[in-house]
Amino acid sequence: MNITLVGMPGSGKSSIGREIAKVLDYSFVDIDDLIRQKTGCTLQDIIDAKGDEALVEMEEKIVMELGVDDKMVISPGGSIVYSEKAMNYLKEKSVIIYLHTPLSRIKKQINNQTSRGIVGLKNRNLENIFAERLPLYQKYADMSIDIDERDTISSVSSKIVESLRYVQGE
Repeated sequence: MNITLVGMPGSGKSSIGREIAKVLDYSFVDIDDLIRQKTGCTLQDIIDAKGDEALVEMEEKIVMELGVDDKMVISPGGSIVYSEKAMNYLKEKSVIIYLHTPLSRIKKQINNQTSRGIVGLKNRNLENIFAERLPLYQKYADMSIDIDERDTISSVSSKIVESLRYVQGE
């Protein structure tokens, strides 16, 4: 079984994904890191030079080229839900877990909004993007994990691992 974590930037996909991978002895793949490695650019540089669509297309391309092995935790960018093709591929290859994080926590986590590389932020604010993406995250999720202000990387990782074990009947 593979695991894909989806959610807004600042929801902890990468940190939580690394922790889950360590606990379950899975490999970990961060799609944003792969984009940076492949292009030599930051996500914001890509948006500034080529626009939001270019970044979404890169995310899709890298996900579609991803050799999805068994026992992998995948952390795509928050905007991956704009690619139906990539999301259907991930849904076929993994359990998709939505990290449902309150906007207040996301705002605290993202102290670099203008340089973070968030698709849509040039034309809208974080509240609008959150409202737009929420139904997409919910649409594709096999499971949703509510994260509150007190949760830590470790506590969320434990919730996810326990939920997966329960679903698998372990």
